[in-house]
Amino acid sequence: MANWSDPRPGAASFRPAATGARTDAYDAGLRSYMLSVYNYMASGVLLTGAVALAFALSGAAASVFTQGGPLKWVIMLAPLGFVFGMSYGQARMKTATLQAMFWGFAVVMGLSLSTIFLVYSPLAIAQAFFATAAGFAALSLYGYTTKRDLSAFGTFLIIGVVGLLVASIVNMFVQSGPLGMVISAVGVLLFAGLTAYDTQRSKALYAQVAGTDFVGKAVVMSALSLYLDFINMFLFILRLFGSGRN
Repeated sequence: MANWSDPRPGAASFRPAATGARTDAYDAGLRSYMLSVYNYMASGVLLTGAVALAFALSGAAASVFTQGGPLKWVIMLAPLGFVFGMSYGQARMKTATLQAMFWGFAVVMGLSLSTIFLVYSPLAIAQAFFATAAGFAALSLYGYTTKRDLSAFGTFLIIGVVGLLVASIVNMFVQSGPLGMVISAVGVLLFAGLTAYDTQRSKALYAQVAGTDFVGKAVVMSALSLYLDFINMFLFILRLFGSGRN
């Protein structure tokens, strides 16, 4: 997950002026902030999907990923490079630079994910996408509206993701079908929970950056977190229920 930190040491958090009651201006600003986060996230997902489909239909995806070579690994590892670059370089970057990197990340993710069109049927991909969209909307709404603090829950989920990564690497070598199904099922649950957690975290972040020059960066990094939740949940649902090409 991408983590946001205020680059100004000791900066005071922005809080609504009235104790116990938020001002109308604060609520309007929060709604505008979250709308921007969702717009970035949704636009990134759509851009990724369009690039993936175009790359697959052009035949370039089949050529690159079946023949192997260095280009295959560049495409596969580039998204990780973007995430690390944005996460650890956000404090030094201008907002426009961070925004450009987000769109670049969405493009390289599309190139990387084009392989799903070589493995799964279009119907399976569409079903997994709409199931993910419905689940994401419900879970994000819960994260936005719940009064329960999900911080401790989020820590448990992130630890679970690390364990899931280890299990996935192990399964690359043992090639166990049942283990793969378990990994996919657990992955759906973990990223479903992270969707609610990251939504609440994004909402809480607004209190720290509202009225400062860091709102734009916070929007991009929050959108990146929710984008990763959506994409990972989609991939695990697709692996769990998707049917192969005929």
